[in-house]
Amino acid sequence: MESGEDHSCVRVLCSKLVLRTTESGSGIQWLVGSPFFPPLTIISTLRCIHTLSPPNSSSPDLDKESEELRPLILKGFEIIGALTFGNSDLESNARKAIDAARALRKLLCGESKCENKAVIGAVGSSDTGDVKFFVSRSRNATSIESITSILYEDHPDKYVWEKGCLLRCEFPIKLPVYYLVNNPRDVENTYSRATEAVIAKLRAPDVVYMFETLGGTSVYSPPPAIIRGEQLDFLTDLAKNKPVAEADDDFDASSLPCSYFSIKNKAGVSTYSVENADTIKVSVLLNSLEKSSTSAAPVAEYLSAQEQVRLLVVDIKLDVLCYAAKELPLGYAVSSLIIPGLVEQLKTLQNVILPDILTQPCQLHPYHFSPAGVLHPITVFYELSFGETEMKQVEVRRSLHSRLGLPHDRPLLRIANALDLSRLKSNASASLQKGSAVLRDVHIGIPSSGVTGGIISLVQGSYEYFHYLQDGYNDSGWGCAYRSLQTIVSWFRLQNYTSIEVPSHREIQQSLVEVGDKDPSFIGSREWIGAIELSFVLDKLLGVTCKVINVRSGAELPEKCRELALHFENQGTPVMIGGGVLAYTLLGVDYNEASGDCAFLILDPHYTGTDDLKKIVNGGWCGWKKAVDNKGKNFFLHDKFYNLLLPQRPNMV
Repeated sequence: MESGEDHSCVRVLCSKLVLRTTESGSGIQWLVGSPFFPPLTIISTLRCIHTLSPPNSSSPDLDKESEELRPLILKGFEIIGALTFGNSDLESNARKAIDAARALRKLLCGESKCENKAVIGAVGSSDTGDVKFFVSRSRNATSIESITSILYEDHPDKYVWEKGCLLRCEFPIKLPVYYLVNNPRDVENTYSRATEAVIAKLRAPDVVYMFETLGGTSVYSPPPAIIRGEQLDFLTDLAKNKPVAEADDDFDASSLPCSYFSIKNKAGVSTYSVENADTIKVSVLLNSLEKSSTSAAPVAEYLSAQEQVRLLVVDIKLDVLCYAAKELPLGYAVSSLIIPGLVEQLKTLQNVILPDILTQPCQLHPYHFSPAGVLHPITVFYELSFGETEMKQVEVRRSLHSRLGLPHDRPLLRIANALDLSRLKSNASASLQKGSAVLRDVHIGIPSSGVTGGIISLVQGSYEYFHYLQDGYNDSGWGCAYRSLQTIVSWFRLQNYTSIEVPSHREIQQSLVEVGDKDPSFIGSREWIGAIELSFVLDKLLGVTCKVINVRSGAELPEKCRELALHFENQGTPVMIGGGVLAYTLLGVDYNEASGDCAFLILDPHYTGTDDLKKIVNGGWCGWKKAVDNKGKNFFLHDKFYNLLLPQRPNMV
């Protein structure tokens, strides 16, 4: 599928060709390209993070690397070379990079697909970061060439997504695994046979693959295309410019190009990205109702078991995402992308599930991500038996951050960051969903605070406004701290630090009972909670630590403005203020350090009306409050103590 463009030029699409150096790893980076692009086109780079022992060895552990990269790299992308570092003997370093890349390709793709493939060997200067490129044209080549023509693409996203589209295939299956009770090791053979049966079925004559546009609209929504297993033997070298035939009973849809499903005239799409890419849904239908020329009665075969046998049903959901050139015929997309992707996921799941299949249920699930700076999506398997905050999962994410060159102080590969490929919905559905959403970021555009010469420090990112009587739940008079906590949790959700739902009042109470702070009778009660209880819940549900500031009187709160300003500048999380029987959410401060004049941006959870933004702002339920207003009235009570809860932004992945 390679283009006929000039192969003497290296085209670089990724903005970060040289990733940040790390103390661990071999110093090698794998270069990723695509069979649908010219062979010397670098789409992204992945750091090699596994080396052979001893620990100071610079040689990559190719077995471990291939094991982790196989599910990570989508079908439609491939390893096309490697980059290493050195300031001398560039050609020798380039040969080492080429040999390593070719060996890794062999493990990932097999011997037959590596014979005549060009492989890039790049050498980066340890001092300057400049990169020199070399290429080996085939596995049997005795020499390597230096490439001096380097083209850095100005619009890499457009280059990738104007040419290609995404194929998404979800395939839930239930594997029946019978095993002998007295010989539990037999489960491995049975599981393997069940997996092989599914793999064989993927190319069976009676299997059906249905293609349809994901997110099709009334503007352009082509009818689905059906490809049967018996059609997968079609010639893959069909002329790309062959006219598309009119659909009829004898029409072979396997020759249709993927562009048949491109959404034309997509409204509001002015940028090229994974989120805006044409996405084709591929469904696997197993047809068991075949017509027969002869009639026959159904037959049941009985096989007696000589020993006690148990049945274990393994519930699996495959979710394959592939990249395809838009001119690629659908039949070839099934044969070379969808089926290999499904087979690979089946085998990945088998390797992980089998060791503990009889002792611990496995909740392994694939997720797709498109982290900033990486042009193509990646697929990651997470084991969710113990949740995504379990330390093993944290180490998996930290390893992925290292491989992709992502920062280690923010969550970019948590489940909440996963691509929502069902995002494209009908306008009616989208508007209905929008109408029921909780208000976000209600402080934006509100009038000024009235502080002269002050510096405003605000919450960073988005949050949702939770208040009394919301969702038809009557918590008037006692639930203000619960509502403030819900707003704080929504901030962590919207910043992708967690994927848990915003907890209900009962779930908050349940958490406090589980940590031992409250008795079981607390659940279902209308008892108030304060800053300390909120800190317990945030720690239990999110693993978030909090700083608590105590003041003896509301009159002392202005003295904390400098500390609060630093919080919003460095942490950026909403703050809960609790005093007496009242609780508020603080979104920012406006503070003049010279004069001491200050104002507090208060989000008031005591509001009981509808989610009408204009009504909320005009009514002062979200607005700037001075400790003492121009009429001499105190906003914070002088005869009450106050606790301020400052959630800390997690330094986490």
